[in-house]
Amino acid sequence: MATATITPDQNTVIAEVFIAAPPARVFQAISDPQQMPQWWGQSGVYTLTKSTMDVRPGGKWRSYGVGADGKTFYVEGEYLEVDPPRLLVHTWIGSYSGPLKTVVRWELEPHTVHGLHPSGPKKSGTGTLVRVRQDGFAGNLEIATSHGEGWQRVLGWLEGYLERSETVSNAK
Repeated sequence: MATATITPDQNTVIAEVFIAAPPARVFQAISDPQQMPQWWGQSGVYTLTKSTMDVRPGGKWRSYGVGADGKTFYVEGEYLEVDPPRLLVHTWIGSYSGPLKTVVRWELEPHTVHGLHPSGPKKSGTGTLVRVRQDGFAGNLEIATSHGEGWQRVLGWLEGYLERSETVSNAK
């Protein structure tokens, strides 16, 4: 189960989850425009309809989606750092959040778990500790909280996709 916290200055959201898959596989799922719409979303919440990604420093990315209310949205940005399979850093600008521009840092760390893991129920084995850090909320607690809840859902979907082959249509 994914966790998310907001730093005391309300500028940063930090979310993490352990996924029983190697870092290279996790990196592929978060950087492949064909895979992203398969797992990023859930019927009744929102779904991605298309993603484009030029995964290199300076490359652009954009994902299009539709909410449960039928309204379309997009999220876009630029890649700042790309170091497969350990690190992916990009800007984040959502059509739903005005001029707010944040920076998202995906850190993928090989990890071995024995028994209880801080981010969820008992799991054991090898895999990846996925840590997402989103900076730039400038003390806006409402938006930071919303993104924290969003990252918990997204990391849960990523975990379901990689561990149980769950997709948008059958995500829990």
